[in-house]
Amino acid sequence: MLDLLSDILTSLSMRGSLYFRTSFTKPWGVAVPNYENVARFHFAHRGGCLVSVDGVEETVSLAQGDLIIIPHGSSHDLYCGHLPKKTVMPLDSVLEQSGYDGTGVLVYGGDESLSETQLICGHFSFEPHAKHILIERLPPFIHLRNYGEHAGKWMEATLRVIGDEAGGHRLGGDLIALKMSEAILAQAIRSFIESNDAPEWGLGGFSDANLRRALDAFHKAATQNWTVETLAQAAGMSRTSFAVLFQKKMAMTPMEYVTSWRIEVAKNILLRPQMTLTDAAEGAGYASDSAFARVFKKETGMTPAKFRKSQTTDRAVV
Repeated sequence: MLDLLSDILTSLSMRGSLYFRTSFTKPWGVAVPNYENVARFHFAHRGGCLVSVDGVEETVSLAQGDLIIIPHGSSHDLYCGHLPKKTVMPLDSVLEQSGYDGTGVLVYGGDESLSETQLICGHFSFEPHAKHILIERLPPFIHLRNYGEHAGKWMEATLRVIGDEAGGHRLGGDLIALKMSEAILAQAIRSFIESNDAPEWGLGGFSDANLRRALDAFHKAATQNWTVETLAQAAGMSRTSFAVLFQKKMAMTPMEYVTSWRIEVAKNILLRPQMTLTDAAEGAGYASDSAFARVFKKETGMTPAKFRKSQTTDRAVV
């Protein structure tokens, strides 16, 4: 069985995609547009740069070895700090001017060759219908300083391999870099929820030892007849203490969390070929189709049948 974080990310259908490795020389700047249902990342493999995320006053100084995750796909600027109003260009323009064809290294910038910045850039996509508070409540950006060292020797080695393989010419290099990059987001989220900042964003329950036991038990057997009492038992706490702590750390009740996750499970089942309403109800832990349909509509604003039709239509258009 999958652990808590692995279960959540797997159910959200996370898929990694490396879109370029760079060699930027001053002066340079890139405006990355907004994308829905993605989390972007930039790793400073060599050198550094400044990062300005839309809607955030703080400008991030990304030093060599740092990683920044932009969980909600917000537009942002990457630049060297030299006259940003003149040097920051739209990503499409940068790709056109550099002649980048999607392979190898994106080479762009001015004549200061001694100021090279190498970034490994990519994104993780999620199914449009998929939702979970662990992703929705993440801050506009997560900045992990000296990431390779902070995350341990294994992650440091992973980042080195990605840096060597991404955009290279060896057989299978892109696939190796792609699959390894998917571990980056899980590691980054784990680092964030274990930090002192997580409670501020309503994610403190994932790092609380007692609450995490309850959450882990629920995710491993989501179809069981869970109540606040049984969740409290899994946490090793009294019912009242558990309910109060859960509300404080997660900004929602235990049963609100249970319901929201069961609906996500049901969505995935409904989108599988030949699966019925009964299959979705049973797979999400509901005793009857009617009870399931009622909760599903309350949570999503549409019936299970309408949800399935809407997603099928969207996928056909794509």
